[in-house]
Amino acid sequence: MSSEKHSTKQSQQPDWKFEFEKHWKTFYRKSADYLSGRRHRFSALGIAAFIGGGMLLIWLAGGVYIIDEGNRGVVSRFGAYRETTKPGPHWHLPAPIEKVAVVNVEQQRFIEVGYRDSGRGGKASGVAQESLMLTTDENIVNVRLAVQYQINNARDYLFNVKDNEATLKQLTESVERAVIGASNMDYVLTEGRSDIVAQIKSDIQAGMDDYKAGIVIASVNLQDAQPPEEVQGAFEDAIRAREDKQRLINEAQAYSNEIIPKARGAAARLLLEAEAYEAEKVAKAKGETERFEQLLVEYDKAPAITRKRLFLEAKEKLFSSTNKVIVDAGQSAPQLYMPLQNPVLRQPAESKSPPTEISADTAAVERNHGSKAAANSLRPSRSRS
Repeated sequence: MSSEKHSTKQSQQPDWKFEFEKHWKTFYRKSADYLSGRRHRFSALGIAAFIGGGMLLIWLAGGVYIIDEGNRGVVSRFGAYRETTKPGPHWHLPAPIEKVAVVNVEQQRFIEVGYRDSGRGGKASGVAQESLMLTTDENIVNVRLAVQYQINNARDYLFNVKDNEATLKQLTESVERAVIGASNMDYVLTEGRSDIVAQIKSDIQAGMDDYKAGIVIASVNLQDAQPPEEVQGAFEDAIRAREDKQRLINEAQAYSNEIIPKARGAAARLLLEAEAYEAEKVAKAKGETERFEQLLVEYDKAPAITRKRLFLEAKEKLFSSTNKVIVDAGQSAPQLYMPLQNPVLRQPAESKSPPTEISADTAAVERNHGSKAAANSLRPSRSRS
């Protein structure tokens, strides 16, 4: 009955399962026969060698490592530097023979001197032990500084300095105190900030280069520079006074810039007027000299006539500006005289217009005309005589 059930059960199994069991039993039987015939070969030493070989392969596979972009791998053998590897897959003798330290050479790192940033938008807290510094004029100033740096040599960074960040911070504080101590307070708080930052950066970089720390200083930021809180009010008053002083200086400078050009212009105008007056007087003197020389030539030729002409010209010039009186000397009876005023030559008293200027040529023509009139008036008298 049981054999019938077993045959029924086998008939119910799928064909592939039946075939698999069949082949497995055959393989197991052959393997058992092979191992029973070579049992002496599988001793404890062989098994140990097999296990050791597997462990050696696993150990050698542990020396494979990959360096990401922006990093450098520093390989050391028994603690001594061996090589620096660049990004990509590499292999080294696994620990404890060789070790690999991965250094990020593109990451921007920074340290804070004089304050600590709490992050998350919180207010930075000051560290008085680091921030309070003495200036050259014996004033105390509160300075907060941030230094941003980057690794440029992974080997020097790992092997030359034990604690790079602590060394950089101590060096920064020392350099900062030296630079601030060589400056006065007004210079630190006002126009000297950029120069102080540049000097601090240069000195820090020089110090780290001397240590061969493998660090390059990217930037130095002067976060804040203020007097201590105890004297903040007095300092603000001093700042306002300084600003008032500068404002008054600017106003005075503006007034000076306005007045000085005007004064210079007036001085230049006076100089030009003086030069013109000088030129006029010199030209007039030269003209009078030439006229006198011409008269002298005419006087040498005809002294009497020239003397008479000069006399008449002088009378004409004298009488031209005076009132004229007409007297008839031929009558013995008392004569009435009436001063005649020339309305052309004399202007009314109420007229305040300036007299018209007469050119030298016009005056010469008038003089010649007057001389001719005087000569004509003398001719009858000469004929009578």
